[in-house]
Amino acid sequence: MTWHRTILSSLAVCLIPMTEVFSQEEPLEVASALNEEILPNYHYEYIPDFTYKEVEQRIKSMKTDMPFELNDRIFSFIQYFTVRNREYTKMVLARKDKFFPLFESTMKKHEMPVEIQYLSIIESGLDPQIRSRVGAMGLWQFMPATGRMYGMYVNSDVDDRMDPEMSTDAAAKYLKSLYRMFGNWEVALAAYNCGPGNVRKAIRRSGGKTTFWGIYNYLPRETRGYVPQFQAMLYILNHLEEHNFNLEEPTYPIEYEKIRFDRAFRMEKLAELTDICLKDLEELNPSIKNRNIPESNRSMAVRIPKNKSMFLKENLAWIGDSLGNAPTLLLASQVVPVNEAVAAVNREAVTYRVRSGDVLGKIASNHGVTVTQLKDWNHLNSNLIKVGQTLKIYSGNSSPSGTLAENSSSGSKTYTVRPGDSLWIISKKHSLTVEQIKRLNNLNSNNIKPGQKLIIG
Repeated sequence: MTWHRTILSSLAVCLIPMTEVFSQEEPLEVASALNEEILPNYHYEYIPDFTYKEVEQRIKSMKTDMPFELNDRIFSFIQYFTVRNREYTKMVLARKDKFFPLFESTMKKHEMPVEIQYLSIIESGLDPQIRSRVGAMGLWQFMPATGRMYGMYVNSDVDDRMDPEMSTDAAAKYLKSLYRMFGNWEVALAAYNCGPGNVRKAIRRSGGKTTFWGIYNYLPRETRGYVPQFQAMLYILNHLEEHNFNLEEPTYPIEYEKIRFDRAFRMEKLAELTDICLKDLEELNPSIKNRNIPESNRSMAVRIPKNKSMFLKENLAWIGDSLGNAPTLLLASQVVPVNEAVAAVNREAVTYRVRSGDVLGKIASNHGVTVTQLKDWNHLNSNLIKVGQTLKIYSGNSSPSGTLAENSSSGSKTYTVRPGDSLWIISKKHSLTVEQIKRLNNLNSNNIKPGQKLIIG
């Protein structure tokens, strides 16, 4: 057999192309290439080994308001989330810091064990907009009927069950009521999953036992895994280093303030007027489904990034007025006369150089115009401007030919509404209040349309 191997080796050498690398001057490299085993380049994640005894000891040393003892069922879920499905645990870790401060403060307010916050991981994976196959929604997976019991309502545009604050407060109240009902937190968690009726049935069938593991065999199948999964996550998130979980890019919450606009509007319009990132508005307000706050929810508080809240508070009057100043489809009889439109277009432009801290909304407010007008006059495709940039502004306080104010035959002074106008803008131009203009013209709302004549004095 030795000669057979020798022949095969010789044939293999003959088949190797005589490149610059494999030349007769470098026999060592050839020999190395023949003997070297080529392995695929895989990236392996180190997963530490652990024993039942080690995990049991760690759990015993944990200081929690909801102590638990390890068993085979819990241990199997610990293995699942640390070995077989590490990606789910990593996803949860990336979202944890975004919601846990809210959860913890809410549990403390209701004088409940803070560990209950881990239940949301099992319910939703910390996704405020997730929907179950049976129609439960949000971080705490409320069904519509249960949501209404705790003041969370649903329509085509807004679903309060996806509001982190409202749903967390409702979950705390509901869980606390279940604890008062059964006197045991683990049983209360089971009732949260399958309903108090199924838990009472399990207690009866078990002969009157009142602990989770006492009624375990009589609970619905899904609920039998529900509490052990919660306890597994409680252990894992308190022993991340022992299982080599090192989060590189955590997601932190956006600091915000709540502001009421008391009107229906679209979030795109708010983003345009205030230069707030639309994605930030969506992230802060997950309960708004179609970027639309309808008339039925006009009084809801909207979360605004804290770094924009001061600007918005200072300019709330014109921003709020502009939010409701939607484009109007005009009839022929409502169009501004040509001579007035030409006069408006031929106004003398004011040149403005952008300074540090300027945004379009602030510039528009200072000059009595709208953001849309600024963008049209300067051919801007977005709200982004830079220091030193020159803008053309057709000031609303320019010469008489630049306004649509005139004296009527009755002696009163009137103003013809231009596209982009709002009552607030008109009031500032003519030193009046919005309410004064509404009284002079018998207006019941802030809605006005181009071509409309208003009495202003």
